Amino acid sequence: MVSIILLVAVVLIIFIFLLIGAGIKAGSEKGGEDVIKNVYIYLVLFATLMMTIGGSVAAFMAVADIVAPTPYYQSFEEFKRWGHEKAVGEEPTKLSDAELLENYQSMVHSHKQTSIERSKNSLIKSFGWIVIPLPIFIYFQRRLNRKESV
Repeated sequence: MVSIILLVAVVLIIFIFLLIGAGIKAGSEKGGEDVIKNVYIYLVLFATLMMTIGGSVAAFMAVADIVAPTPYYQSFEEFKRWGHEKAVGEEPTKLSDAELLENYQSMVHSHKQTSIERSKNSLIKSFGWIVIPLPIFIYFQRRLNRKESV
């Protein structure tokens, strides 16, 4: 994951240098200021589009976790063997299978509810990655369209 991010960053930096180099070359011929403004607009469009796409993917993943939360990792047999903890100072008591099953189902339900709550929290955060950069993207996209039509 880190290597992919690093690769994208290197490609973006190379792309920026190539565009700036083209702007400097064109600057001596026909107003490089316009080229640099265009580079800036395209960079803003690219960055905001990537943030919006990333937020959309994260939102989709959060919705998927809400719809189908990750299952509890421990089986009933493992819980039966290790899962009945006693408070300090209590007499060791032997719980029946019915009580153990009830405790296990309660733990599974609690785990599922916690997973859903975390997914809801993640969904709200993901919407931030969509809602914040999207107006900026739309503004610069319209600005670019007006500039090209003139």
